Amino acid sequence: MSIKYTPDHEWLDVHGDGTATVGITVHAQDALGDVVFVDLPEVGKTYAEKEVAGVVESVKAAADVYMPVDGEITEVNEALRDDPALANTDPLKAGWFFKVKLSNPAQLDALMDATAYDALLKTL
Repeated sequence: MSIKYTPDHEWLDVHGDGTATVGITVHAQDALGDVVFVDLPEVGKTYAEKEVAGVVESVKAAADVYMPVDGEITEVNEALRDDPALANTDPLKAGWFFKVKLSNPAQLDALMDATAYDALLKTL
C-alpha cells in the first residue's frame, strides 16, 4: 500500500492489485467543517483524471471531489452516504469515498507523497 495526495486535497491508498481507495484529506475536511451530505459516483462509471467524481457538502460550503487518476469506479462507501460525518471523524479510513480501478497507473507518479503534501500545506 502507498498513500498519494493531490493538490485538490484528495488522498489515494494504492493497492497492489491496480486499484486505489480515494477520500478527502484531513486538511480538506478541516476546511469544510461539519460534512452533512456526500454525492458519490456511480459504480461502473469511468472518469478521466481531474473530472468531478462527487460532491461533499458541509454546513460551510460545498466542494467537488475530483478523480485523481483515470479509472473505473468499482465501489462506493455506502456507510459514508448514510453517515456523511465519517468524512470528519475518520477521513483517512472509514470516511473513504470510492474505490477505482486504475486505467493508467503511471499517473500515480505525478501525485505527491506525504512529505510533498505536507510541504504544500505549509504554503497555503
